[in-house]
Amino acid sequence: MRPTHWLMTAMLGLMLTGCASISTAPTPEARQALAPTGKLRVALQLANPLNVVRDSASGEMKGVGLDLGKELARRLGVPFEPVLYPSVGALLDSGKSGAWDVAFVGFSPARAQEWDFTALHLEVEFGYLVPAGSAIATMADVDRPGTRIALQEKSGPDVFFSRTLKDAVPVRAPSNLGALEALKSGKAEVMGSIKPVLFEMSNQLPGSRVLDGRPGIDPHAMAMPKGRDPGLAYARRFIEDAKSGGVLKAAIERAGLRGVAVAP
Repeated sequence: MRPTHWLMTAMLGLMLTGCASISTAPTPEARQALAPTGKLRVALQLANPLNVVRDSASGEMKGVGLDLGKELARRLGVPFEPVLYPSVGALLDSGKSGAWDVAFVGFSPARAQEWDFTALHLEVEFGYLVPAGSAIATMADVDRPGTRIALQEKSGPDVFFSRTLKDAVPVRAPSNLGALEALKSGKAEVMGSIKPVLFEMSNQLPGSRVLDGRPGIDPHAMAMPKGRDPGLAYARRFIEDAKSGGVLKAAIERAGLRGVAVAP
């Protein structure tokens, strides 16, 4: 009885595995909706480790969006084509003309009016970066009269900090690197963004530090143009599988991110 029971259990496991593989295989309609050009064009924001960063020494590119895009293309059976942008504003504007198929960006109800989204895949901490020797020691020191905070315009952090800060004055720049330059040049006393970006920027500003604590959470999800429903259904299953199967966790670890968690 015991060997028979073991055999039946093993056969059931194989059947379930086979069913899982079949259920995650894309239909021709899903593949066409997600990759209408025959390639999966993945929009990625440069200098954002949630998307992609380039190692200055080796030239190697890494990031969560890069890894997820490659894995989605592999499962679809199509070539992976990164489409790189200097800012999230440029990325979203370009998507309106059909320049890319999927992107990994901060989710908001306003963006959901223009794009279709999967469920959340990341929860990302907001934070502050201050230069060496700054008198700003804690988060409570930031929101005071006379404090200028550098922000990437049209970004999730721009929306969040503009809404929540009462006395600090926003200094907007077209990109994260532009916001860092404002901090370097003294045009701002602090940079506000998501922590993975701030830790990345801190490497370029010796003596700078990311303040302890978090003023809020930025939810991130995969976006795609509206009207591609067969592809959206498959994309949503892909994200859930990436969360439960460890693909997303491994991507976070490869990118060395801090202040990031897999969304429940």
